[in-house]
Amino acid sequence: MTGVVADGMLLFAHGARDPAWARPFEAVALRVRTARPDLPVALGYLEFMTPDLAGAAASLVAQGCRHVAILPLFLGTGGHVRRDLPAGVQALQTAHPEVTWALHGAVGEMPDVLVALADAALSVAAGDAEPPP
Repeated sequence: MTGVVADGMLLFAHGARDPAWARPFEAVALRVRTARPDLPVALGYLEFMTPDLAGAAASLVAQGCRHVAILPLFLGTGGHVRRDLPAGVQALQTAHPEVTWALHGAVGEMPDVLVALADAALSVAAGDAEPPP
Protein backbone atom coordinates (compact mmCIF):
# COMPACT_ATOMS: atom_id res chain seq x y z
CA MET A 1 0.00 0.00 0.00
CA THR A 2 2.98 2.28 -0.28
CA GLY A 3 1.88 5.58 -1.77
CA VAL A 4 -1.81 4.79 -1.20
CA VAL A 5 -3.58 7.03 1.27
CA ALA A 6 -5.49 5.11 3.92
CA ASP A 7 -9.21 5.73 4.13
CA GLY A 8 -9.39 3.88 7.43
CA MET A 9 -7.07 3.10 10.33
CA LEU A 10 -7.05 0.11 12.60
CA LEU A 11 -5.06 0.59 15.78
CA PHE A 12 -4.19 -2.79 17.27
CA ALA A 13 -3.21 -3.40 20.89
CA HIS A 14 -2.58 -6.47 23.00
CA GLY A 15 -5.46 -6.25 25.48
CA ALA A 16 -5.61 -7.02 29.19
CA ARG A 17 -8.07 -8.17 31.80
CA ASP A 18 -7.95 -4.79 33.57
CA PRO A 19 -10.11 -2.25 31.70
CA ALA A 20 -7.88 0.60 32.93
CA TRP A 21 -5.05 -0.82 30.82
CA ALA A 22 -6.84 0.33 27.65
CA ARG A 23 -7.04 4.02 28.59
CA PRO A 24 -3.79 5.11 26.88
CA PHE A 25 -4.79 3.29 23.70
CA GLU A 26 -8.25 4.82 23.75
CA ALA A 27 -6.56 8.21 24.18
CA VAL A 28 -4.44 7.53 21.08
CA ALA A 29 -7.54 6.58 19.08
CA LEU A 30 -9.34 9.71 20.26
CA ARG A 31 -6.38 11.90 19.35
CA VAL A 32 -6.24 10.41 15.84
CA ARG A 33 -10.01 10.81 15.40
CA THR A 34 -9.83 14.42 16.56
CA ALA A 35 -6.93 15.27 14.27
CA ARG A 36 -8.47 13.44 11.30
CA PRO A 37 -12.27 13.52 11.62
CA ASP A 38 -12.48 12.32 8.00
CA LEU A 39 -10.61 9.10 8.84
CA PRO A 40 -12.58 6.21 10.34
CA VAL A 41 -10.51 4.78 13.20
CA ALA A 42 -11.07 1.48 14.97
CA LEU A 43 -9.23 0.14 17.99
CA GLY A 44 -8.94 -3.64 18.21
CA TYR A 45 -7.32 -6.05 20.62
CA LEU A 46 -5.47 -9.34 20.40
CA GLU A 47 -7.03 -10.82 23.53
CA PHE A 48 -9.11 -10.19 26.65
CA MET A 49 -10.86 -7.08 25.25
CA THR A 50 -13.27 -6.28 22.46
CA PRO A 51 -13.43 -5.71 19.65
CA ASP A 52 -10.90 -8.18 18.36
CA LEU A 53 -9.04 -7.67 15.08
CA ALA A 54 -11.87 -9.08 12.97
CA GLY A 55 -14.51 -7.00 14.77
CA ALA A 56 -12.53 -3.76 14.46
CA ALA A 57 -11.91 -4.50 10.78
CA ALA A 58 -15.58 -5.27 10.15
CA SER A 59 -16.55 -1.87 11.58
CA LEU A 60 -14.21 -0.15 9.11
CA VAL A 61 -15.49 -2.23 6.19
CA ALA A 62 -19.07 -1.33 7.20
CA GLN A 63 -18.07 2.34 6.99
CA GLY A 64 -16.92 1.82 3.40
CA CYS A 65 -13.15 1.72 3.94
CA ARG A 66 -11.19 0.10 1.13
CA HIS A 67 -7.58 0.98 2.10
CA VAL A 68 -6.93 0.34 5.78
CA ALA A 69 -3.65 1.02 7.57
CA ILE A 70 -3.09 -1.32 10.52
CA LEU A 71 -0.80 0.09 13.20
CA PRO A 72 0.28 -2.26 16.00
CA LEU A 73 0.40 -0.29 19.25
CA PHE A 74 3.22 -2.48 20.53
CA LEU A 75 6.62 -1.25 21.75
CA GLY A 76 8.52 -3.84 19.74
CA THR A 77 8.19 -6.58 17.17
CA GLY A 78 7.74 -9.75 19.19
CA GLY A 79 5.83 -12.90 18.41
CA HIS A 80 2.42 -11.25 18.32
CA VAL A 81 3.50 -8.65 15.75
CA ARG A 82 5.72 -11.06 13.83
CA ARG A 83 3.37 -14.09 13.69
CA ASP A 84 -0.10 -13.59 15.16
CA LEU A 85 -0.95 -10.26 13.57
CA PRO A 86 0.16 -11.18 10.01
CA ALA A 87 -1.96 -14.35 10.26
CA GLY A 88 -4.89 -12.21 11.37
CA VAL A 89 -4.35 -9.79 8.48
CA GLN A 90 -4.28 -12.72 6.06
CA ALA A 91 -7.64 -13.82 7.46
CA LEU A 92 -8.95 -10.27 6.94
CA GLN A 93 -7.76 -10.35 3.34
CA THR A 94 -9.61 -13.61 2.80
CA ALA A 95 -12.78 -12.32 4.49
CA HIS A 96 -12.67 -8.91 2.78
CA PRO A 97 -10.80 -9.28 -0.53
CA GLU A 98 -12.11 -5.90 -1.72
CA VAL A 99 -10.06 -4.15 0.97
CA THR A 100 -6.33 -3.47 0.96
CA TRP A 101 -4.95 -4.12 4.45
CA ALA A 102 -1.55 -2.48 5.01
CA LEU A 103 0.22 -3.82 8.10
CA HIS A 104 2.78 -1.38 9.48
CA GLY A 105 5.58 -2.01 11.96
CA ALA A 106 5.25 -1.74 15.71
CA VAL A 107 4.66 1.87 16.78
CA GLY A 108 7.36 1.57 19.44
CA GLU A 109 10.02 1.18 16.77
CA MET A 110 9.08 4.39 14.96
CA PRO A 111 11.74 7.13 15.34
CA ASP A 112 9.33 9.73 16.77
CA VAL A 113 8.14 7.28 19.42
CA LEU A 114 11.69 6.35 20.39
CA VAL A 115 12.48 10.04 20.83
CA ALA A 116 9.33 10.53 22.94
CA LEU A 117 10.24 7.56 25.16
CA ALA A 118 13.79 8.85 25.66
CA ASP A 119 12.44 12.33 26.45
CA ALA A 120 10.08 10.82 29.03
CA ALA A 121 12.96 8.94 30.64
CA LEU A 122 15.05 12.12 30.74
CA SER A 123 12.13 13.98 32.31
CA VAL A 124 11.91 11.37 35.06
CA ALA A 125 15.68 11.48 35.59
CA ALA A 126 15.54 15.26 35.95
CA GLY A 127 12.71 15.03 38.49
CA ASP A 128 10.31 16.79 36.14
CA ALA A 129 7.77 13.97 35.87
CA GLU A 130 5.17 13.19 38.49
CA PRO A 131 4.65 9.53 39.36
CA PRO A 132 1.23 8.14 38.44
CA PRO A 133 -1.50 8.28 41.11
